Amino acid sequence: MSDIQAEPTSKILVPGNHLMVGLLGDRDEYLRLIETAFPQTSIHVRGNEISASGPGSERVARLFDELVMLLQMGQVLEPSAVGRTIDMVKADERPSEVLGSEVLRSTRGRPVRPKTSGQKRYVDAIRNNVVTFALGPAGTGKSWLAVACAVQALQSKDVERIILTRPAVEAGERLGFLPGDLMAKVDPYLRPLYDALYDMATPEGAARLLERGAVEVAPLAFMRGRTLNDSFIILDEAQNTSPEQMKMFLTRIGFGSKAVVTGDTTQVDVPDGRSGLPGLEPILAGIDGLAFVKLTSRDVVRHKIVQDIVNAYERAGLGAQLSRDLHR
Repeated sequence: MSDIQAEPTSKILVPGNHLMVGLLGDRDEYLRLIETAFPQTSIHVRGNEISASGPGSERVARLFDELVMLLQMGQVLEPSAVGRTIDMVKADERPSEVLGSEVLRSTRGRPVRPKTSGQKRYVDAIRNNVVTFALGPAGTGKSWLAVACAVQALQSKDVERIILTRPAVEAGERLGFLPGDLMAKVDPYLRPLYDALYDMATPEGAARLLERGAVEVAPLAFMRGRTLNDSFIILDEAQNTSPEQMKMFLTRIGFGSKAVVTGDTTQVDVPDGRSGLPGLEPILAGIDGLAFVKLTSRDVVRHKIVQDIVNAYERAGLGAQLSRDLHR
């Protein structure tokens, strides 16, 4: 009797030949991606049956099952989505639960979904808490997903208005050289929030929301002395608040409101370095309805090379400089 044991083998039966092209990609592009990600696993396709043998065969089978579920949900696979699905399966996560959840359907009919497990935790935290802090590097979707959740809350009439705010960190001497009134001077600092809003509601739809006061975009200084009821409030670039400004903002939250605070603690631009964001979690720990979500380079959803660059800079201890460059 031979002591040689057969290699572990897993088989996947895809329910319908019509799914095979979307599953494997044009000219088997996605199959090649999977083979590269699992080099010790042999993958064979015959009709609508896929077999995997060797180390990692069970994980490859689970990966194909997850991709089939995504296709059955109506999603169209693309290389970046397949790559993120591979990463999630390797981390023993469920891509169908992450990529299958929908935050909002934009006015263009395009679904807005979290693209990583970290982003899914972020969206869930926003839904389940009054105040959510999102900390992470550039490209992790902190502002974009917050605006999506805000627009969804406005559409479902959970809130009456959206307030988008940012600290104008150079609101001293440099703004004085810019033409126009105060709003024209601070507009460059608020432009990323406008861009996210336009992406969700189109420029025309966003303009109508702004005209009727359903959306307000203003520098953080405009929040002083106000009580914000029935509002979805987003404080972006919160690492550039002072401790006093952060306290001022958090105490503006009124009845029926929800707030999201986003920031990257590696990119503090306040002149004296006195940021109101680092060290805040221990102070606020234990408060019901308040959550901190930390996003990492794994949650970067720009081109994959951006994730690789972020990792390289962090290894070299240069994360702050990279974050500044990415925000320019």
